[in-house]
Amino acid sequence: MRVLVTGGAGYIGSHTLLELMAQGHEVCVLDNYSNATPQVLTRVRALSNGELGDVTGDVRDASTLDNLMQDFRPDAVIHFAGLKAVGESARKPLAYYDVNISGTLALLNAMSRAGCNKIVFSSSATVYGEPRYLPYDETHPTNPMSVYGRTKLMAEQILTDWAAADAPRGAVLLRYFNPVGAHASGDLGEDPRDIPNNLMPFIAQVAVGKRDALAVFGDDYDTPDGTGLRDYIHVVDLARAHVAALDYAQRHTGARPFNIGTGQNYSVFDMVKAFERASGRKIPTQVTSRRPGDVAAMLADASRANAEMGWQATHDLNDMAASTWAWQSKNPDGYGADS
Repeated sequence: MRVLVTGGAGYIGSHTLLELMAQGHEVCVLDNYSNATPQVLTRVRALSNGELGDVTGDVRDASTLDNLMQDFRPDAVIHFAGLKAVGESARKPLAYYDVNISGTLALLNAMSRAGCNKIVFSSSATVYGEPRYLPYDETHPTNPMSVYGRTKLMAEQILTDWAAADAPRGAVLLRYFNPVGAHASGDLGEDPRDIPNNLMPFIAQVAVGKRDALAVFGDDYDTPDGTGLRDYIHVVDLARAHVAALDYAQRHTGARPFNIGTGQNYSVFDMVKAFERASGRKIPTQVTSRRPGDVAAMLADASRANAEMGWQATHDLNDMAASTWAWQSKNPDGYGADS
């Protein structure tokens, strides 16, 4: 199958490229490298020993999309391209609506013009908001607490309406919980620019001495140790979920959401301890105020993905910590040294 991957040079996208190529799919990446580097694709090619098409461009650019659709003629699209930081979305709401909503609209319009009817969408568990019950299942009410979450939910609705408007269309909406970890080679991993928004890369940067201490955003939640509980999922498991979703999309029409998580949650201090075990290094912490939009606990019910897509997570917390340390210790400056 020919698969167009928007934002494919990013953290989750790059790991998904390897899984797609391992399954024999022909892949082309569209990325504007606003939060990535072309060096990622060089490493993907080396790890896969395969061919990978790539186009530099913005997912909002209709002419770029039309030319790509005409040249590559994808059978399906995996849509990662977007902005993804909860805190930043509160400061830059218009940028988030522009990229995440306008980009999705432009992509779907181009797909419609080209007759491409299948898409897998990178959504988020933030669409649920404050839990009414845990674990979240896909029927849990949606009430996102951040601009970022609202853009994801809006995009889901757009995709749902697009899929319903024409019988051959299918959209799989993957609601990620908290991706962490890295490729087993240590050559691909999460490389945030500036101060990390996510927990694990922040811990990893403390471990290699790039940062003095981990900022813990609140220790007064109603949880066992006062810090937020999250369902962390290994990025390779998440990447494999996209391959499973692609297979599902080929067999189904309409739109369908799936939770992608493990059904186990851990606190901030649980993650710190796991990383200390993996790295053999002490991780200093500094408690600060809560972040707007954060909830006390998140936990996935991923039974639908298992039953309908045949997918389940296989990596545990130790794998997540060990692979992150392998990546960060091998690449203390991320991709910076090669960019």
